[in-house]
Amino acid sequence: MRPSRQRRLALALVAVLAPALALVAATATTASAATLFSDDFTDGDTGGWSKSGGTWSVVTDGSPAVRQSNAGSENARFFAGSTGWTGYTVRARVKPVSLGAGGHVSLLARASTSTTFYRLALLPANQVQLQAVSGSAVTVLGTTSRAVAAGTWYSLALEVSGSTVRGTVDGALVGQASTSLSSTGRIGLQTAYSSATFDDVVVDSGGGTPPTTPPGGTTPPPTTPPTTPPPTTPPVTTPPPAAGALVVATTGDDANPGTLARPLRTIQRAHDLVQPGGTIAVRGGTYAPSVTIKILKDGTASQPITLTAYQHERVVIDGENMPYTPGAVDSSIPRADRGALHVEGDWWRFVGLEIINGPYGIFGVDTNNGRYERLVTRDNYESGLHLQGSSSGNQIIDLDSYGNRDPRKNGESADGLAIKEGSGTGNVVRGARLWHNADDGFDAWLFLSPITIENSVAYGNGYNRWNLPHYTGDGNGFKNGGGSDPRPAVNHVTRNSMAWDNSASGFIDNGNPGTLVFERNTAWDNGRDGFNVSRSTSTLHRNLSVGNAGSNASLGSSTGTNNSWNLGGTWTLVSTDPATITGPRAADGTIPTSTFLRPSTGADVGARL
Repeated sequence: MRPSRQRRLALALVAVLAPALALVAATATTASAATLFSDDFTDGDTGGWSKSGGTWSVVTDGSPAVRQSNAGSENARFFAGSTGWTGYTVRARVKPVSLGAGGHVSLLARASTSTTFYRLALLPANQVQLQAVSGSAVTVLGTTSRAVAAGTWYSLALEVSGSTVRGTVDGALVGQASTSLSSTGRIGLQTAYSSATFDDVVVDSGGGTPPTTPPGGTTPPPTTPPTTPPPTTPPVTTPPPAAGALVVATTGDDANPGTLARPLRTIQRAHDLVQPGGTIAVRGGTYAPSVTIKILKDGTASQPITLTAYQHERVVIDGENMPYTPGAVDSSIPRADRGALHVEGDWWRFVGLEIINGPYGIFGVDTNNGRYERLVTRDNYESGLHLQGSSSGNQIIDLDSYGNRDPRKNGESADGLAIKEGSGTGNVVRGARLWHNADDGFDAWLFLSPITIENSVAYGNGYNRWNLPHYTGDGNGFKNGGGSDPRPAVNHVTRNSMAWDNSASGFIDNGNPGTLVFERNTAWDNGRDGFNVSRSTSTLHRNLSVGNAGSNASLGSSTGTNNSWNLGGTWTLVSTDPATITGPRAADGTIPTSTFLRPSTGADVGARL
């Protein structure tokens, strides 16, 4: 197995999904948003890309990424995909390393030639532009003013659908226009007189917004649980399809073939039938199985398996009928019964699902190279999403995990997100919101390999919102390690993240003696310390800590520069209203941008979300 997320091109996708074209035949005006291509460069190479100019290589920038390092290059381009692609959205995280006068750092779409394409460009003088480029002729289709700084990550998205082109930065619209410059083409990365790092490049088919009703005028399935539990033993009357998508609906039957017209009833049956490279598309509604759904088979690097909500419909997996919801006080949950969704398979992608009331929401053990994307794990009877054991290469992207509690342990272990009691490299968390959980927002207890957390928030954790007796919830925002003495030294990395209103500390090493990295994070109004790294040798740079009940920074032997406590003075904030950051996510799934907890002075300190 390789550690990188899959690279999948259009022809391969079409071959895989051919038996399931009925999924989209009735929605000819809107594509089904399948993933055409993705690369996070964790395999250490740039296979599938072609360059024109510049110096491109894979580097480590928190996690593996590709960098164009020749700041003097006039026109450095990096292309991938098919010249036959039409409607799609390309997304990437982009960080200018240097941004020269007259230069730019850009994301490209519909590159029909090496000089004809649409471009979303980060520019000097704090501008972002949507452009149509034909040779030396550049037509500006939209522009917005916003801070553009070297060393800062930006989330760019460029959507092409018919004659419409649309660009966003960090979820905010840059511009939208109708233009006929190019109707097909590849994706690309580009710099001019600049150097930059690019990561998490994803291309989804379909440029338009999915319909709010299913095709063919059908009525969405009901959102209440079925009156009788789904079958727990799948029938054997239907052979698995050779490849492609399987459809699940609350009105289906597990004896059906799994088409849109004749869907299956249970996700478990679809799991048992799906083959590597296949997709399980779940229609809207609430699914309430009486036993945990077990993900035990493997996809592959070139043919991962996807479990996703069909056409962005709301899919709720309700574990209330499962055992151990809740477990008795001081009891344990057998490993095989942990999780409404129990994951032991490798190379899976879980997208757009809501998991509630489970004995854990999602529990993964010895599972590798999974992608957990735009999930909601709430109100479970243990942690919302929990990975442990030998688990590597997993990516948790844009997770909302809240309200999780554990009556059997009086609040002692229900975290929003836990990656603990195991080891494995390459685990990354980006864009998570972790709030109102009984124990901690994030917990890395006894996980022996570095974890990277970026662009995430944790707030309101550790309060007894359920009137649990003898309450023992810890209440840290981000707990970066720990264990029984001697505690293991692990160098976790936390960047551009916020912790506020937690009952204990915002960011804590929890006795981890390693050299952790904290860069550009913000701790505000926590019940104890803003940053408690007194038992580690951590390095801290450009962090902001203000208004915490304990010390703003308990450092011990940890060191750093340009933090608010190094700079001194009185720190006031532009806004202490979290409504935007805690409200609906942006269209691309990211946390909305706001001035929440930014220094009133404009100082380059703290998180920018």
